[in-house]
Amino acid sequence: MGARQDPQSERELFTTRVDWETGILSGSGIEQSVKLLGQLDGVFQDAMSWGKMDPATPVYRVQYWKPVPDGTSGGLFWGNSEVLPGKVGNEYFMTKGHLHAQIDRAEYYATVCGEGFLLLMDLQRKTTCLEMRPGRVHYIPGATVHRVVNTGKTPLRFLACWCSDAGYNYKPVEEHGFSVRILEVDGNPAIVPQL
Repeated sequence: MGARQDPQSERELFTTRVDWETGILSGSGIEQSVKLLGQLDGVFQDAMSWGKMDPATPVYRVQYWKPVPDGTSGGLFWGNSEVLPGKVGNEYFMTKGHLHAQIDRAEYYATVCGEGFLLLMDLQRKTTCLEMRPGRVHYIPGATVHRVVNTGKTPLRFLACWCSDAGYNYKPVEEHGFSVRILEVDGNPAIVPQL
């Protein structure tokens, strides 16, 4: 007979906690990462303004819980992201954006606080811009590049659930960018097509 795991340890392995008002995760096994402005070279349109800003400025943070190892087929991860308010020139702070390495993998985003846009770009570069507001849940289909833009004055935080074997592919964004940008025009967010 195999050794039995302590029931308390087993419960901890498959349980975490979320504050539904803030989206913050707590418990054992929670990992975190921060993306700084200096790590986002080439992401923002106004390279001159980007170069004059403090590269240590946080742009977005991620908390994630991986109850199974990366690459596990049939597993799920759970987490949150927080995109901070700010702009580079007249372009709002945003995530880098990615496609999943396992291209058919989908994902859910559920907005907890703040406001902004979820950009969904298909492989033909057609982009759909969905408003993110508290209480809205968005389905991100497979084969879709996705990015989040914070157009508000407070942090934009959303919960996410994705396949543990999805992985990340940043190459389409690094090579071609998105087909739209969200810029501040006359004091308001505007969807601006890109060539």
